[in-house]
Amino acid sequence: MYTTYHLSSAQEVNSDILDAIKVAFKSRPITITIEEEEQDFEISQEMATLLDERLLEDESDYITADESIKQLKTKYGL
Repeated sequence: MYTTYHLSSAQEVNSDILDAIKVAFKSRPITITIEEEEQDFEISQEMATLLDERLLEDESDYITADESIKQLKTKYGL
């Protein structure tokens, strides 16, 4: 079984959550992993360059999202 709890801060961890885990998993072995959410996202120079190039593309060449997915499925067998 797999369960994910999303909390806005560590201060939200309380006995209710621990009790819910105990009820759900009973005496089975479990692993608890704590992962801090990454809030800051920085665009690398390479990413910025690519985005700038995309902004300069001729809009008449644009395809829809559906067409893009169709082409990816065809090319990569997804």
